[in-house]
Parts: sequence; structure tokens; C-alpha cells
Amino acid sequence: MYTQIDILENKIIESYPTVLETLLRDHTTQKNIFWATENYKHLGKPYSFESQILINLITGENGNIIMPRVQKDIILQQSRSKDMAEVFTPSWICNAQNNLIDNTWFQKENVFNKEIKNSDGSKGWNVNTNNISFPKNKTWKDYVNDKRLEIACGEAPYITSRYDTTTGDFIPVENRIGILDRKLRVINENVNTSGEWLKAAQTAYKSTYAFEWQGDNLLLAREAMLYTFIENYKYKFDKEPLLKSIKYIAYIISWNIWQMDGIKGVIPNTCKTVIETNVDLFGDEETKSTECVGCQKEDIKKHNGIYCLIKDWANNDKITGKKGRRIRFIDLIKN
Repeated sequence: MYTQIDILENKIIESYPTVLETLLRDHTTQKNIFWATENYKHLGKPYSFESQILINLITGENGNIIMPRVQKDIILQQSRSKDMAEVFTPSWICNAQNNLIDNTWFQKENVFNKEIKNSDGSKGWNVNTNNISFPKNKTWKDYVNDKRLEIACGEAPYITSRYDTTTGDFIPVENRIGILDRKLRVINENVNTSGEWLKAAQTAYKSTYAFEWQGDNLLLAREAMLYTFIENYKYKFDKEPLLKSIKYIAYIISWNIWQMDGIKGVIPNTCKTVIETNVDLFGDEETKSTECVGCQKEDIKKHNGIYCLIKDWANNDKITGKKGRRIRFIDLIKN
């Protein structure tokens, strides 16, 4: 069982060939996710805002470049909070808010745990150790299938609580409180064969979505979700899943956890001012610049940037015939 909060890219390459390549993929641009932050520019041009995060930039001697926020120095934490409104939420708050969602879904409180106040004044939770029971009109499969989305996810603490993002404390599998953690707990309680477990876990991942602006956070979120899968399988069956199963989960994650400007619905910084130069019959040039209409009018449907694609896993793609219909995220937003 893993007990470190930081997942080393060198370890992923060594243990799970080609998986890191998948976790770095952006399916909208068909390139790698990019840094989308200036925090690494002192390392050279390959680490600049617009540069893709390439495997060689974060492995080998560069294997400690990306690290969880709690391990970054205080000055850098403060800079990211100021520049990108990056504020990481304590696990007890993530738990309380996830509980609110489940209170509505189950129509009762304290399903997974009970929130508590510790003697030192800190807050936490006591886990319900009984198997989760479901309302008469719902089953555990309905819960696993229920679609959930974390917006501006950072390291995705609402999805998987492998560690508290503010303290760095590692959280054992049985005590986790994230959206995906709860789905996997329900699967662990209701499935006993490896094949059925894998199928149910794939469904859980396909129904869990998140987006994030900054590339380093996005990779950390994807890695945490991958290791959550491995850790839960090992918790249930006392061994790691096969590499092919890990690769498929990584593929699902690479679609469902994507890089996006959440205000505009596009790949960050892809909106642009279009400059057109026309030459008249007399050879005179006229230059016309047109700003992005979406940016001007704050209309999410009219940006000229690259709109992000996600997968509707329940329907096949009409063009390719492959499982999972590709759709623009903004097309899910009602006017």
C-alpha cells in the first residue's frame, strides 16, 4: 500500500509503462496538457506557460519538479493563491460538502460518516463501518452511475482524498471521503469477483468528471485518481490490478479530468484577436482587428478559442464508432 502523498513520475514509468504518457494527454488538442502557469519558467523555455508538459521534463533528474501544493514553499503557495485564486480545501470541508450531496441522494444524513469536532478544536469525521444501505427505489449501481463533477479541481480533493491537501496527512482507503472514494467503497461492499469489480470501477470513473486550468495540478489530480484505483483494488483483493486494467483507467481519467478555463469553456488562453490585412485595387493596405466576441460580451457560447471536448460514455461516437461520444463541454450548459 502506498503511504506517500506525492506520486513520483519516475515510479509511474518504472511500474506502469506508457501510463504517464496517457495521463499527460489532452484529447481536445491531441497534444499533451500544458503548464498554463509561469511558476516553472525559471527552469527554461520548455517550462514556460504555453509549453506542453513532456515526459522528459518531469522524469529522470527532473522527477521532483511537480509536487503537491503542501510541499511547495510558502512563497510559491502565496503567489499561486494571489495570481490564480488557488485555495486548497481541508478534507473535513470536502467531506461536509460531499455529505450534503449524499444527504439529498439518499434522503438521509450520516450515510458514509458523521462529522465531528475533535478535542483540540479541529474537525473531522467518524466513518460508518456498516455496509451502506440504499433507499427502496435506488441501488448501489445507481450510486456508482450517478454523474458528479468537481469544478476548478486543483489536486481533486473532492474526488479522491488520498491525503489532506492542506496538511499532507495520508488518509487510509477505508477512511476516505471523496466522490470517487465513496463510489469505490460501495463497489468494495457489493462486489467480490475481480472481473465484476473492474467493470463497476470503470463505470465509477466514467461517471466522475473534473476540470482544472493549471497543468501541474491537473496531472496531480489524474495521478491521484489512478493511484486511488490501484489502492482500492489492492485493498479489496490484496494484489495490484493487471497493467491492461490500469492503462484503461488512465485512459478514462485522461478524458474525464481535463484542462479548461472554467469561465470560458475553452483551453486556457486560446481566445485571440484576429488580425486581417486586405489590399485594395490601388495597393493600399487596410488592417482590421477583431477581438473574441465571447470575451467582449462574456458569452460562453461565442468564444473563438478551442472549446474542450469530453466523453459521453453512455453513447457511441457516430463518426468513429468507438465507445464514448465526444461532445463539447459547453453544449451541456443550458442558456
